[in-house]
Amino acid sequence: MAGHSKWANIKHRKGRQDAARGKLFGKLAKAIEIAAREGGGSQDFNPALATAVYKAKAASMPNENIERAIKRGTGEVAGATYEEVWYEGYGPGGVAIYVEVLTDNRNRAASEVRSAFSRNNGNLGEPGSVGYLFSQKGLIVVTGDEEAVVLTALDAGAEDVDDLGDGTFEVITAPAELGVVGEALGSAGIEIESADITQRPSSWVPVSEADARRLLRLIDALDDLDDVQAVHSNYDIDDTVMETVLAEG
Repeated sequence: MAGHSKWANIKHRKGRQDAARGKLFGKLAKAIEIAAREGGGSQDFNPALATAVYKAKAASMPNENIERAIKRGTGEVAGATYEEVWYEGYGPGGVAIYVEVLTDNRNRAASEVRSAFSRNNGNLGEPGSVGYLFSQKGLIVVTGDEEAVVLTALDAGAEDVDDLGDGTFEVITAPAELGVVGEALGSAGIEIESADITQRPSSWVPVSEADARRLLRLIDALDDLDDVQAVHSNYDIDDTVMETVLAEG
């Protein structure tokens, strides 16, 4: 899940990942396989693979799982062949939903994504209907001293640093610089809450409490699908509203 990442929203995403770590590892492994298949198994010469491996390590994925995924991608170990597909649509409150899929069965993925939209007050759109609202960025969420975070991040090549409050910061990078900036922050003793490649929206849509409940159900339903790698959205849910909705379970 990747929406307007205020701290309550970040905790929602992190909580879901912690509750389904096995499924998260499967998604990370797919990304590593694709990167290795398309650019080779050397992280030194394949920035996409280096970034995918960094994300996996940031999520505490075991090294043996990472190595196995690389070997499947390079063909050293037999495995399924995945293709990348994007689905676009709208959720409650008129927010844009951009769904990233890696699948070995496009028909199955399309059916499951369509069903998740229709059963959860969403509308699946045509290709290009919302994709233009998003651009790919590296996103690192950290906690620490503001001066240390800002100086370390910018010196390492980050594009921007946003203060989310309560000592939490959002560091924005170019996709290929995620690992470099993340390693610099970690080496400086700054605590990293999450690190990911995301689709960052150019504009945000405020969402009411009623729509927030329906929207999060839709996003969770999509995120639970095995073929779905990530669900990106341009929602802006107030922290207080988010906390209320999360407290209701």
